[in-house]
Amino acid sequence: MAAYSRWDSDMTIEPSSDTVLPTRQSLLSRLRDWQNQDGWRKFFDTYWRLIYNVARKSGLADAQAQDVVQNTFIYLSRRMPNFHYDPARGSFKSWLRVVTRSRIHVYLRQQKADEKFRREPLPSAKSQETDGLEEIPALAGDALDEVWQREWEENLLNTALHRLRSKVSSQQLLIFRLATLGDLPLIQVAKKLGVSLAQVYLARHRVGKLFNTEVLRLRRETE
Repeated sequence: MAAYSRWDSDMTIEPSSDTVLPTRQSLLSRLRDWQNQDGWRKFFDTYWRLIYNVARKSGLADAQAQDVVQNTFIYLSRRMPNFHYDPARGSFKSWLRVVTRSRIHVYLRQQKADEKFRREPLPSAKSQETDGLEEIPALAGDALDEVWQREWEENLLNTALHRLRSKVSSQQLLIFRLATLGDLPLIQVAKKLGVSLAQVYLARHRVGKLFNTEVLRLRRETE
């Protein structure tokens, strides 16, 4: 199994509920009802970190990225009641990418407009500032799409890993993370956790099979 370079090391910040990436059909049908608090909560819990990370990689600061997350979900809540998803035009993954990218671009335009307004001198004042407006950091379309792909992949893998909490023991999950995702030699994993090498092999094999199955299932549902 390939090891992944970046993982959410603090698992305690993940949602405590058994969150799973919903299928396109069930997700969108629930989100059309803006009063469906459970559906919107699950959607937010599953995707807010993805949107936040993409915004951060686009050059936004922490507070700005949080604004983008908020603006994205407000935008979705206002438009979902009349939204009709056509799977023939693209996957759920691509649809959410387009929405997120548009919200980032809208936010950047608004920031630039606000900055220009603040720099605009009064008619009677003598401005010492230059006429040019410094560009707010932003990724071009292709670069942003690459960031989205990487963050989507990590979000999916973290979700699959989170799902395993209800299927394996915490010790087995820790062994799997250290031995496979952390690239730590198996003998060191055994010494670190005070378990036998046989336990490490068994946990890595069992959890690995469950992990791969969950990842494949999530890909079928969302991509």
